[in-house]
Amino acid sequence: MDAIRRTLFASDTLQIGAFAARPVSDACGDVERQGINVMVLPVSGVFSRHDSLGRHVTGTPSHAVLVAADTPYRLSFPGAIGDRALILRFGQAVALDRLDCHGGRQETASHGLLPAGAMMLCNLLWTRLARGEADAFEAEALGLDLLDISLNAMRGDSTPLRRSAHTRRTRAIERVKEVVALAPAANWNVAKLAKVASLSPFHLCHVFRQTVGTSIYDYVLQERLAQTLDSVLDGGDDLTAIALDAGFASHSHFTARFRRFFGCTPTALRRMATAAHIAELRKIVTARRRRLS
Repeated sequence: MDAIRRTLFASDTLQIGAFAARPVSDACGDVERQGINVMVLPVSGVFSRHDSLGRHVTGTPSHAVLVAADTPYRLSFPGAIGDRALILRFGQAVALDRLDCHGGRQETASHGLLPAGAMMLCNLLWTRLARGEADAFEAEALGLDLLDISLNAMRGDSTPLRRSAHTRRTRAIERVKEVVALAPAANWNVAKLAKVASLSPFHLCHVFRQTVGTSIYDYVLQERLAQTLDSVLDGGDDLTAIALDAGFASHSHFTARFRRFFGCTPTALRRMATAAHIAELRKIVTARRRRLS
């Protein structure tokens, strides 16, 4: 696997980096271990983080995945399509009360579904750092905002299940997330996804909402929209082509869904990649988070 790692910003509190992987297969890589906590925020592609045999979580542009310090793991890239991600590296002092809430040890498979505003902030920060347009204060403030939102999105599963039942359910959900990430524009329905999960359609809908926190329909729609953010901000593709490639029936259908989910049109988001607009978006996202907390 070819991997490119690049530091975009660094301070005593936070390091922000870019990661790009070009795998030659979908096999698991070697065992890795990070010396510092890492929050992975994909902007395109898909990866899986394996903690032990049969136990893994899936990272897509709608997810945050935590790699706890000094915890062994392996990476794979379903479909060998690769992955690009914004990386937030932070020490224990940054969020000690958050990572130390389970008897001094963070669950190593922690991951969460990001709210719409966080997805936009992630992609906008990636774009501005890649263009060299973000100053140090803006980069650190936005990075810490994203870290806080990502940690809030980590949801524990308090359902009293036997370990074997919990493992089977987790594997089923991750299989569904993987196939959707590989082909979000596919003509999915509940029956097809239930077959992937080896569950009945009713049981899949029930455990998916209980585990992920949203309906399976809304999740597929969210994945389609999240996967378009990179292309929208890149500015090189026609919005109609982006809409059709993502599985939407038309430009207008895509724009309506995009605006309903993200709160702005794709055209407006392209205009947001400026310091003034990103600062305003940050105020909106953080204010909404405070109201919901």
